[in-house]
Amino acid sequence: MPTATLLDQLDQSRRRFSPHEAPVLESLLSEVPGFPTTTAAGLIRLHELLLFIRAYPVSTHAAALAETALHDIARRVALLSDADALEYGDVSGLAGSGITAVFTAGLARHLIRRHPGALSIHWEAWQTPERLIQVLPSLFPLSWDDLSVEAGVPYREWLEAVGGLQALMRCTSAQYDALELPLRWDFGTSTATRTLMRLPDREFFLHRQPLITRREVSLDALPSEPAFPLRKLPRKQAEEVIALARDTSAVRFRELHGFTYGDTAQVFEVNPGRGVVIYAWGVPAENRLPLRAYLGATIWKNGIPVGYFEGLSLAERMEAGFNLYYTFREGETAWLYGRLLKLCHQFAGANIFTLDPYQIGHENKEAIDSGAFWFYRKLGYHSISAALRELTAREERKIAANPGYRTSKGTLRKLVCEPMIYGFPGAPVEDWYGFQSRRIGLNVARQGGWTPRQKRLLKPYLEAKQSAKVESPRMEPALRDELLHLGKI
Repeated sequence: MPTATLLDQLDQSRRRFSPHEAPVLESLLSEVPGFPTTTAAGLIRLHELLLFIRAYPVSTHAAALAETALHDIARRVALLSDADALEYGDVSGLAGSGITAVFTAGLARHLIRRHPGALSIHWEAWQTPERLIQVLPSLFPLSWDDLSVEAGVPYREWLEAVGGLQALMRCTSAQYDALELPLRWDFGTSTATRTLMRLPDREFFLHRQPLITRREVSLDALPSEPAFPLRKLPRKQAEEVIALARDTSAVRFRELHGFTYGDTAQVFEVNPGRGVVIYAWGVPAENRLPLRAYLGATIWKNGIPVGYFEGLSLAERMEAGFNLYYTFREGETAWLYGRLLKLCHQFAGANIFTLDPYQIGHENKEAIDSGAFWFYRKLGYHSISAALRELTAREERKIAANPGYRTSKGTLRKLVCEPMIYGFPGAPVEDWYGFQSRRIGLNVARQGGWTPRQKRLLKPYLEAKQSAKVESPRMEPALRDELLHLGKI
C-alpha cells in the first residue's frame, strides 16, 4: 500500500469511534513500521495521526501500536534530507529534531538544568555577540582590558574561557535577557518532545462512541454544575508538573509568565473525566502581577499534553487564553473549553470572559483559517463592538438562509478587530465593554499616581493579593468600580 494511501486511511479510521472500527485501525497501525517516510511533510502527518490516536484511542491495542510507532520517530527523522523543515511553527518538537530559540533567563535556566548537555549557544544565529561586553567584565574582570580598547574582540573565545553557557547563568536575569542569546536545543529522544512527553501510566479512557460535539456543550449551564474536587499536589509532584509545562511549551517556541514562574506550593489537579487531567496553579508572591491574578493550566488527555490555558482576572472578569494544540483540535475542543471555564469560575470567581483579538484571528492567519471566531461565537461569545455585533447578525442570517454559505476571510478579518466577551447568566457583561486593563496603568500614570482615595481602596486588596497563598482575593465593589472606570477613560 502506498504511504499516502495508508496515511489517508489512518486519517479516516481515527475519526470512527466504535468497537467495530478497532480491528480496522489496529490493522492499519500494524503496517506503519514497514512504510518509509521520505519527506518531512509525510513524517509530520504520520506523527500527528499517531499522537491523536494515542490520545483518543478506540482500543488499548491501538494505543500501544501508536505508542510503539511514536518511539520510532527519532530514527525516521535521522533519515530525512529535509529535517530542517521540522523546526518551525506548530510542527516543532519531534523526537530526533531540535530548535533554535531565544528564551528568557528564567526558562533558559530551567532548560539547561533539566536537560544537561542538550542546549548550546547557536553562534551562527547570533547577530549581536558584541552585547557580551555588558556581562563579560562581571564574569571575569580582566576581560575588560581587551573589550574596552581592542577591535575584533574574540567574544566566543572569551566566553568559552570563562565557562561558556554555564557562566552566563550567573548573570542577572536582566543582563541575560539583554543578550537575546539564541540557544540550540537538540532533542534526541528526550521526553520533553511532543513525540514522547507522557504523564505516568494511567488507565486509558477508550473512545467507543462519537466524540462530544460543540452542539452538546452549553457554557450557560456550567455555574450550576457540581464543583470539581481539587487535589493539591505534594511539592515534588507539583515541581514536576510545572517543569513539564515549561518543557512542552518551550519545544513549541512558547513561553508563558506563569509557567516560567509557576507556584509549586499551590498546584491543583482536576479530573473532569474522559481521560482528561487538568493541572492549575498561580504564581508566587514575588512574581505576581500588580493588579490582575494569574491562573495557568495544562490539559492532558490519556497522559499526553493536548493544550494549555492562561487566565488573567480582575474582579469578575478574566482574559482567557486557550490553546488546544493543532493535532487535537478535532478532539472535543468545546467540551474541554467548558471544563476550563468551570475551573476558572471555581478557582478565581470569574464569570465574565474576554478574548484578545489575536486569539480569534486579528493578524493571526491560523486563527482565520481555523474559523476561531465562529467556534467562540457558537459557544455564546459576542463582540464588544455594536457595529461588529450587527455584522455578525447579518452573517448569521445568511448562514440560516443558506447552510452552505461560508463567511469570507475578508469579512472574518473585520469581525475579529475587537475583543469578544461572554458572561455566565446574570453576569454584568455590558459593564466591561470598552475596558482594557492596560488603560488602568496609563491613566494612573497620567494623573501622577494613585490618588489618596484609590490608595485606601487598594490597600486591603493588594495586601491580600501579595500574601503567601491568595492570588485572587475578593474585591470590594467600590474598588471594582474604580478600576473599571480607570480602564475605560
